[in-house]
Amino acid sequence: MTLSAYQAARTRAETPRSAELRLLGEITGEMMDAEERGLKGALLMPPLHRNRQMWDAFSTDCGIAGNGLPHELRAQIISLALWVDRFTSDVIAGRERIRELIEVNRMIMDGLRGPQRAAA
Repeated sequence: MTLSAYQAARTRAETPRSAELRLLGEITGEMMDAEERGLKGALLMPPLHRNRQMWDAFSTDCGIAGNGLPHELRAQIISLALWVDRFTSDVIAGRERIRELIEVNRMIMDGLRGPQRAAA
């Protein structure tokens, strides 16, 4: 089986929630690696840019009419995405640490896993 066939099969079988969880895990892992390596400033741009793009996509999706999430949750996600955008600028400028962005992503991942899986 080729890689493209595997990716196509995974896409068909993956739920939106599991796709979000997988993406959050990949990007959070990249940020954790950058933190462990002691990267600063512009060297943090690749994982920070991906994280911003992901949160922008979450925010955009929450603003679309017909999104099935409750309005309050959608508003909270949009607000969190705005915070991520502002905080990322502070990380790049050296005023904040990347750890807080990692922790936010981990909390969202725990929520996507659900109560029984997050405790495991």
